[in-house]
Amino acid sequence: MTNKELLYVEDALGHEQYFQTQCCETINKLQDGELKSFVQQLEQAHKTIFQSFYGLL
Repeated sequence: MTNKELLYVEDALGHEQYFQTQCCETINKLQDGELKSFVQQLEQAHKTIFQSFYGLL
């Protein structure tokens, strides 16, 4: 893996961690069950993406 590719993966990891954190904070603030469920699915999707990128390392 080139340095440029490694930097891209590191950047992507940071973004996915940020999205996970934002989803988690939003879940704790939501009252609507349907919306809360949707954001939980988003959080899980970002967790999966993070793990995929991390696996490249």
